[in-house]
Amino acid sequence: MKTYHGSCHCGAVRYEADIDLALGTIKCNCSICSKMRFWAVQLAPTAFRLLQGQDALREYRFHSRRDGHCFCGDCGINVFSTGDAPRSGPFVAVTVVSLDDLPVADLLAAPVRHIDGRNDNWNTPPVEIRHL
Repeated sequence: MKTYHGSCHCGAVRYEADIDLALGTIKCNCSICSKMRFWAVQLAPTAFRLLQGQDALREYRFHSRRDGHCFCGDCGINVFSTGDAPRSGPFVAVTVVSLDDLPVADLLAAPVRHIDGRNDNWNTPPVEIRHL
């Protein structure tokens, strides 16, 4: 477990998160995740701390409105998502590309789990993942 720091592109939103990269990262093929090229690490809400930028954050919800995709209203960068998964409970999913002090080598060494969100099949990876 290590504490990492992250931000949006313009720096209006800043956070820190306690992350164990050995637990892996996730990529999803649902419509919004595909368009965002969403790559995240899922955490318990208690492992995430917003340090600044609550007023700059915007949230987008679609379909079931269960998950909130949070992005900076100034620069548009998606920094994290929130939700309540049936299998694992409440979560914050931090986008790995918004982590400022995560060495690329550490990110590449982290396992990746692919999720078939497009078909609401959370237990089996999608057949095609090369585009994710």
